[in-house]
Amino acid sequence: MNVQSGLCRYWRWPGLAIALCLVAGCDDEGGTGTTLDGDVRARIAQAGLTGDPSTGRDIPDINDPLPQLGKLLFFTKGLGGDEDSACVSCHHPELGAGDALALPIGVGAEDPDRLGPGRVHAATAPHWDGGPTVPRNAPTTFNVVCLDEVQFHDGRVESLDKIAGANGAFDPATGEGIRTPDSPFGEPDPDAGGNLIWAQARFPITSPEEMRGFDFAAGEDNDTLRARLEARFRTDPDYSGWLPLFREAYGDPDATAAEVLTEQHIAQALGAYQRSQAFIDNPWKAYVEGDDHAISTAAKRGALLFLTPITEGGAGCVRCHEGDTFTDEGFHVLAVPQIGRGKGDGPTGDGDLGRFRESSEPQDRYAFRTPMLLNVAVTGPYGHSGAYASLKGMVRHHLDAEAAVEDYLLHLDERLAVLEYNGYTIQANHTPANTQAALAQLRANREAGVDDVLRNVPMSDREVQDILAFLRTLTDPRVEDPQALAPWIPSAEDPNPDGLRLEARLP
Repeated sequence: MNVQSGLCRYWRWPGLAIALCLVAGCDDEGGTGTTLDGDVRARIAQAGLTGDPSTGRDIPDINDPLPQLGKLLFFTKGLGGDEDSACVSCHHPELGAGDALALPIGVGAEDPDRLGPGRVHAATAPHWDGGPTVPRNAPTTFNVVCLDEVQFHDGRVESLDKIAGANGAFDPATGEGIRTPDSPFGEPDPDAGGNLIWAQARFPITSPEEMRGFDFAAGEDNDTLRARLEARFRTDPDYSGWLPLFREAYGDPDATAAEVLTEQHIAQALGAYQRSQAFIDNPWKAYVEGDDHAISTAAKRGALLFLTPITEGGAGCVRCHEGDTFTDEGFHVLAVPQIGRGKGDGPTGDGDLGRFRESSEPQDRYAFRTPMLLNVAVTGPYGHSGAYASLKGMVRHHLDAEAAVEDYLLHLDERLAVLEYNGYTIQANHTPANTQAALAQLRANREAGVDDVLRNVPMSDREVQDILAFLRTLTDPRVEDPQALAPWIPSAEDPNPDGLRLEARLP
């Protein structure tokens, strides 16, 4: 039933006071209605929201020495095995701290300094096939300081202790309690570092597709690779400018290169830079803190749908997108269309089994981490494979995965055309088979009664637009303001100690 009138809505959701709002309710331009505000605030209280996910967290100041060092490291191609890629290649602040691509071009770019749309894989690069090199969408680094449990789409860096507010750290001195790809599943990595983001920063340099390349330390383990990068920074004359910067950042002017130019210090500084990227001052926060006029009436209706369980007539988004970060940091099967190279899984060799690759739990096949929704309007494309160009498409997928998959595959060429551009095409030879396999797992999880499994929820176009209006209130205006982002981007006055700074050319 397409319920548009207030009476129909009341019949559909008995006892839910949103009915009164839609009858008495509301201009969509920011008006306020007592009933609607009361209902939204009741749901806010029920969900335990404060509006501020940074409470009690140690957020580095970008102007402090360690994040400043991390900024320079984040932008240098010197951490790339072939000196052609940097952390910022996939995570530029002016691109939502991602890359605005469905799937990243890591190593082997035709123009290493070109970021976002326009960045393509060079035909002369190893493993060129015309498409992007990296098999998963680049998640935003904004607000990673607010995560406590897992990093990466499959959670291959995770806290085994899950201490809220501690960024996953059990013992900041040893990193005990953090599991990484260098340790068996469920066991801590003694070299993980002091928190999740520090631990995470040790791994993009080990990925051949992202930063390592296919020739540098080929066939060597991660420790050997890191040792070779340490040697580069310590002994290569072209890298000699880093030593005084590390001495300054770590407060030891007499430290030798061997003492201060370590892979752990590199990862720690990179982590400090990323953890300084806290952008949480959005209209939703202002609303939760008491400003009834901070968001529109449409956004309030969307918030009510978002926060209300399916059993009570809402969309039930909050069951997975919980708390002030809007994520349970858990893993769920969504059956988002599988495009790109994949991770080598399945009979086609270009599938991606997600969390199952780590846990080996059958229900985790094709499951991926619930992303944060802070600043979600500027961090597309969406999904682990970046299959959806629009936030609306991703919301629609959540509401009816079967219908969304059917439509996506029926119009696959048109869907890909939206994500592609001159020279950038996306591998999709086995997209139908891989996507249907993920959808079959979703159905199996539903039949098995897996906790928090994705369920279909009928929603009208108006309701979808309301949810989108709410999601847009989660954007901190600073993330769309180059001047506000300037402190996180090296300027001409900043040192360029190896001459390999990525001078980003953006769309």
